[in-house]
Amino acid sequence: MDTWLAIASRREVRRYADTELPGDVIERILDAGRLAGSASNKQPWRFLVVETAELREQVAERVYEADNVRGAKLVVALSVSGKGPISFDAGRAAQNMVLAAWNDGVGSCPNGVADVEATGRLLGLRDDDRLVIILSFGYPAKPLDPESRTAEEWSRRANRKPLDDIVTRL
Repeated sequence: MDTWLAIASRREVRRYADTELPGDVIERILDAGRLAGSASNKQPWRFLVVETAELREQVAERVYEADNVRGAKLVVALSVSGKGPISFDAGRAAQNMVLAAWNDGVGSCPNGVADVEATGRLLGLRDDDRLVIILSFGYPAKPLDPESRTAEEWSRRANRKPLDDIVTRL
């Protein structure tokens, strides 16, 4: 898929089909996160794949929209450690994962966590790790066809502020 089309057509997916993700698709999603750039190449992230049903339910109870996690076929907790622009680095890794997923027809949604510290303990994070986000993935229950519109049409239809409202040219 064209990168601009992927960016313009991607939407948050909160309802997933009951179809498992193939192993090679999961590996590509995770590898896309690994390939993200990072300050001084520190790669300050860890990707915790939540596989067991019991732990997945405990994680679901701690995010703001539990059904996003309950229905997902892949749940990844993203943590970082260290100093510097690690939040930016984590965002780059997460965005790589959601775009790689979308390329394979897999939807995704970032899920905020109500109690980051307690959830980090639940996931067994090390003392210097900090939970950033929980990402949920799965084939959309209501499939979207990115190529049904041009990237420019997707962009026009996006519920976003106009560029003139957010860009200041100096």
